[in-house]
Amino acid sequence: MKLWPLLFVALSLSACGLRPVYGGGGHGPVAQALGNVEVQPIEGKGGWLVRNALNDRLAAMSGTGPGYKLVVKLDDNISGFGLRSDAAVTRERRTLRARYQLIDGATGAQILDDTAGSDVGIDVVSSEYATIAAEDTALERLSQTIADQIVARLARFAARDKSR
Repeated sequence: MKLWPLLFVALSLSACGLRPVYGGGGHGPVAQALGNVEVQPIEGKGGWLVRNALNDRLAAMSGTGPGYKLVVKLDDNISGFGLRSDAAVTRERRTLRARYQLIDGATGAQILDDTAGSDVGIDVVSSEYATIAAEDTALERLSQTIADQIVARLARFAARDKSR
């Protein structure tokens, strides 16, 4: 008796055209398209972190088709707020924004132009070392988040492109 709701949900999802992005696993069309993406060097420490995170995610894919270049430009900003009565900053916000473009390797045509971004709050404490460590940790987390957003967007684009 409890199986009817699950059966109804399964049938209604299949009827609306939903299908898994990574259908076919590592050898499916989306995984193959993502496996053909070469991440270009990105400036700065944040760029190094984002590029490594992107390469980690894309290396699991197997590509055999035409190549693509991913060009990423980052904007890393730390702003202070939460002032005490002596004008000392008690809180910071680190914001990492990425503008990325997917370029067809054969033709040089720009296929995709999009942005990704995230921010995180940082407590400023009396220890300068602890604050710098917190800023670095925030950059590492933001880099992972940006990489996840970019790969998810590339996967959606590849899935849409392959369904045509």
